[in-house]
Amino acid sequence: MEISVTKIQQVCEYLDQFAPTRLAEDWDNVGLLTGNRAAQCQRIMTCLTVTPDSAAEAIKRGANLIVSHHPLPFRPLKRLTTDSTPSRLVWELARANIAIYSPHTGFDSALEGINQSLAEKIGLQQIKPLKLIPEDPQNLGAGRVGKLAEEGQNFSSFVESVKSAFEKQTIKVVGQRESVVKKVAVACGSGGSFLSDAIFCGCDTFVTGEAQFHSCLEAQAAEVNLVLIGHYDSERFAVEALAKRLGIQFGGMEVWASTKESDPIGWW
Repeated sequence: MEISVTKIQQVCEYLDQFAPTRLAEDWDNVGLLTGNRAAQCQRIMTCLTVTPDSAAEAIKRGANLIVSHHPLPFRPLKRLTTDSTPSRLVWELARANIAIYSPHTGFDSALEGINQSLAEKIGLQQIKPLKLIPEDPQNLGAGRVGKLAEEGQNFSSFVESVKSAFEKQTIKVVGQRESVVKKVAVACGSGGSFLSDAIFCGCDTFVTGEAQFHSCLEAQAAEVNLVLIGHYDSERFAVEALAKRLGIQFGGMEVWASTKESDPIGWW
């Protein structure tokens, strides 16, 4: 009986269908970043970021491919040595014959991507892209905007529902407790740059991972509530879901989300 052999290229083709690289921002680095497309693929690890811990996990468990949301490398490497963390990790993974694929902002904006999942996770309805990509055949774009099923929820209650959805005890916010939340924009990760789009769309609330101090001041001046759930929390749940998706798509293959990575930011 002939056994079907999956190649890294087949996984890349599936990922590009699920999270099209055409959706990625111009500044991004997406797709297969290191590795041999023709190599066999039996074990895949997903992660938010390739770190020394997650790279060591992939090597120990014999992964053939890492699907990392954040690209490695992100910026061009002028030399491949162990002198810096990015080049050392690329070097160590290449020696272990582990390829790296990153969907990054293509995954953010995909039809069933991170921002869509984030919007659904906090209970939005009538969800649409926040910023359309010109001439995209599926009318997709960056971020998401939607409405709450329950009109007129106050900001305090909304924040509590977001904390519950992400199982967080504390969360950073800008806004007034009794202000009314009706129309909400979301952007995962470092989404502060989409605040102006949220304001333009008439949103009263913007949920993102993190934002710069001056973006917080801008939100306050515009009387737009801002909810900062943390970069890690705004995206990590999606790479866990991606591992399950890949496991179903490529039955018989071992696929897992890294168990060694964690949010580097803690509360003391």
